[in-house]
Amino acid sequence: MDQISGLDRAHAEMETAMAQAGDADSARLRFYERLADTQLCVLLTQEAQGDQMTPEVFDLADGRFILVFDSEERLADFAGRVVPYAALSGRMIVQMLTGQGVGLGVNLDVAPSQTLIPAEAIDWLSQTLGHAPDEVEAGLTEFTPPKGLPDDLLKALDAKLSGAVGLATSAYLVGVRYDNGGAGYLLGFVDAKDNAHDALAKAAGEALTFSGIEAGVMDVGFFASGDPVADKLAAVGMRYDLPEPQQPKVYAPQKPGGDPDNPPKLK
Repeated sequence: MDQISGLDRAHAEMETAMAQAGDADSARLRFYERLADTQLCVLLTQEAQGDQMTPEVFDLADGRFILVFDSEERLADFAGRVVPYAALSGRMIVQMLTGQGVGLGVNLDVAPSQTLIPAEAIDWLSQTLGHAPDEVEAGLTEFTPPKGLPDDLLKALDAKLSGAVGLATSAYLVGVRYDNGGAGYLLGFVDAKDNAHDALAKAAGEALTFSGIEAGVMDVGFFASGDPVADKLAAVGMRYDLPEPQQPKVYAPQKPGGDPDNPPKLK
């Protein structure tokens, strides 16, 4: 039996919220966030040639759609035969379809999460994924513990940053005051790689957007571990440790008798 996937669960939560007149908007945002983060198998017309690929487009009553599945097994169940496909993140597929007038058919006929996402929703999602908080460069006067933020945002930040492998050593969420009298929140990254700033800012922006929170609530900043600001962040902030990339293991076969603690066995 096919296992229930993360996309299935997010879709079920959305359907339940809509049926019970609950917080359907938040559940819908969580479904779209899961879709963007999921690796999807795109049905192609022929084998991809390097970066060049041609998704198969289906003309349906509701518009034009390409088909994607959240596992190879589900793609195979739908097709019933060997078919060419490409595995891409939902985020990349959305960027590819933006402005093309083509929607997404997700897990059609093979999973409880089957759904049609029209082209208009794809364009909205593409714009949403491009949002990022403003980067703070100066004007910070006070740092305080972060209070009053909803649990949905804290969980979303934890999920986003747990996938930011090797992009920074840590991040701190703090309350801040600015020299112009304003107040808000700051997500401060410590020792982030120079080429990772945009990706980290967008990850923070997605956590905000898909939690249903206004983008202006939180800014981002990037600091070196030797910066005095980093010490202030650590003193009052909520800490997130970003995972480090795993070092490849090298297997070096040892010749018999090379290990004094493991002498060769004699027959």
